[in-house]
Amino acid sequence: MNDLAVSILRTDAGWAGPILRLALGIMLLPHGAQKLLGWFGGYGFSGTMGYFTATMRMPWILALIVILTEFFGSLFLIAGAGVRFWSLLIAIIMSAAAILAHRQHGFFMNWFGNQSGEGVEFFILAVGIALTLLVGGAGRVSVDALFVHRN
Repeated sequence: MNDLAVSILRTDAGWAGPILRLALGIMLLPHGAQKLLGWFGGYGFSGTMGYFTATMRMPWILALIVILTEFFGSLFLIAGAGVRFWSLLIAIIMSAAAILAHRQHGFFMNWFGNQSGEGVEFFILAVGIALTLLVGGAGRVSVDALFVHRN
């Protein structure tokens, strides 16, 4: 394994990484399943692509990256595989969602249905967790740690 791969997959042996990646992966997976598979009341791949490209005027490649990252990135986070890569993508996507689609609704989530949409607090937490994983890596009990320790 080359030095770049080792530096990307390198991680500490602590428990913070697994706790954070499981929290982010489990939280984000249903959102990805809504977008890709239509589960949990979602619109599925074609409906989500249509909304992103037609309504939000997002380039199709970015829409595809969002859908695939939310679903597959969540699974990879849960497994602890490629955690820094997926965390970077998730941080970018969550930041963009907060700025482009949610900041006009203020800070708070729409707990009581009295806003026209969700605020940015959820996205701030997701970005914070993703950035922490980007810096610290997957932690113990991860595919990343297995690769590094094996080589």
